[in-house]
Amino acid sequence: MSFRGQHVLITGGSSGIGLALALQLASEGAKLSLLARDPRKLEAAKNVLLEKVPGANVALIPCDVTKQADVGDSFGAAEKANGPIDILITSAGIARPGYFGELPIEVHERTMAVNYFGTLYCVKAVTPGMVGRGRGSIVMISSGAGLVGLFGYTAYSPSKFAVRGLAESLRGELAGTGVAVTLVYPPDTDTPQLADENLTKPLETKAITAEGGLWTADDVAKATLDGVRARRFEVAPGFQLWALSWLHSLIAPLLRWRFDRLAAGAKKR
Repeated sequence: MSFRGQHVLITGGSSGIGLALALQLASEGAKLSLLARDPRKLEAAKNVLLEKVPGANVALIPCDVTKQADVGDSFGAAEKANGPIDILITSAGIARPGYFGELPIEVHERTMAVNYFGTLYCVKAVTPGMVGRGRGSIVMISSGAGLVGLFGYTAYSPSKFAVRGLAESLRGELAGTGVAVTLVYPPDTDTPQLADENLTKPLETKAITAEGGLWTADDVAKATLDGVRARRFEVAPGFQLWALSWLHSLIAPLLRWRFDRLAAGAKKR
């Protein structure tokens, strides 16, 4: 599958994995629409893109994915600029780790609004057109924390479980339509979001997530695009997440035992 000439819309495209995806897609000749809330970050992202890929076709569209009307307007603007959306990548997301008893309910609500409903609204916006044309790809970014609930992620894990449930359900409904669904489970990735997470991440959470190693955004983006090319449903970078994606239900008791030991050890430090 070639990305040349394909219109790829990326939410959360101004930084992190979203920007890394944009850079790799631009280098392959894709037409890009980048969505994010902050216009200044979008402009900065475009400058990076044009510096590394001169002449890249990039449309910048400020958008709050938690508002369905805003998503509809933004997607309309993207299609006016670059034509029908061939590939949707929902990379917008937030994480606010912390102990459950200390997290305000507003954090849970906001996390679900951005991570789940911000994905749902975007998928709703592109699915009818893709099905009507008989082609397209929908790429949803979940997380390793969408495969197994993690200590300290009582707001984040449920939102990423919800994305996983949406992708699994939609894959079955879209089978045979020409529209592929790809679900990505990134491990800890060296991004501005991870730096923000680490400000509030409990020691127990750091001990658990360290087991999966730290990936670069470029490596996660490459693994994601390889999966999209192959029209694979699941992309789980690294052996640990690959094994977890296949065996999580079988090995859940062992994982809980291991995570409990790591959390207990971290607490004693």
